[in-house]
Amino acid sequence: MPPKKKQPASLGFYVIYGEDPFLVANECEKLLNSILGSEDRSMTLYEPKAQEAQISDVLDELRTLPFLTSKRVVLIKDAEPFVKANTEALEAYLDDMSPSGVLILTQTSWDKRKRLHKKLQKTNGLIEVGRLYSNQLPAYVTSYAQQNHAIRLDGQTSRFLVELVGDDPGRLCREMDKLVMYVAPRKTVSIQDIESLIGHNRMFNAFDVIDSIISGQTGAAISRIRNMFQADKNAEFTVVGAFGYHFRRLFRAKALISKGLSPQQAATKTGVRFKQNEFLRQLTRLSLNQLGWVLSELGRIDFGMKTGQTSAPTAMERLVVKLFTMQKSP
Repeated sequence: MPPKKKQPASLGFYVIYGEDPFLVANECEKLLNSILGSEDRSMTLYEPKAQEAQISDVLDELRTLPFLTSKRVVLIKDAEPFVKANTEALEAYLDDMSPSGVLILTQTSWDKRKRLHKKLQKTNGLIEVGRLYSNQLPAYVTSYAQQNHAIRLDGQTSRFLVELVGDDPGRLCREMDKLVMYVAPRKTVSIQDIESLIGHNRMFNAFDVIDSIISGQTGAAISRIRNMFQADKNAEFTVVGAFGYHFRRLFRAKALISKGLSPQQAATKTGVRFKQNEFLRQLTRLSLNQLGWVLSELGRIDFGMKTGQTSAPTAMERLVVKLFTMQKSP
């Protein structure tokens, strides 16, 4: 499901803002397409860096009559420093906008208390891009695959992709782009395709780390997780998803056993297709409460990584040690 946003009227000044840079960039691209269409961007688009942009140059560009095109567009990305330095001039421009110039600013933050915000509200020039929550991401990646690649994803497949890759919309779409090339000329993507292209090594590596912990081989577990980061430059972004994928399956299987299913039935129903004996051994060594704690801890690690409070290698090594201590406890 795409993020909610305000639809602007046709005017000469837009501010696109939201927490997720990828979603903001997508919205900016849509707006550019709607304004410029098939026109040559090299002749119509001026894109200075926010730290270097001079308000005089920007206004001159906006007020210069276009040549062989219908519009002149100035785009400033990450425009916070530009807006801060030129707020009064931008407010004045809103009162006397060029009929042929369009100013577009993109930002991750926006102060709604300022007079510039109130003036842009009146012209309907604000485009707020809402964040996507975890439960919205499967529908979002399904829509992205259909609209951009004419690829079909069913609900189970899109949920698996989100579970494995994580909750970053940009990373999800980049992985989807890779899958499109992998399955071509087919127009469908299966769970097996995702496992083969994206998940195979990451899932096996995470599984082996967990199995080393269960077997009491803490040194081997730490060595393996270090190797994950050394061998895969994307591991820092995907390691939480890979571990979360395994522990969610363990949690679901453990819950099914508590409802009366046998361990083998629970493993099969959970979709375990490889290393089932090792999976069953892990089930016997960790309780439902312990598995719930691990999932909570992975959530805290994910938050800490995104806010810069911790790094993936450090946080995951600490988790390995905690897991080893926990599974040794009564």
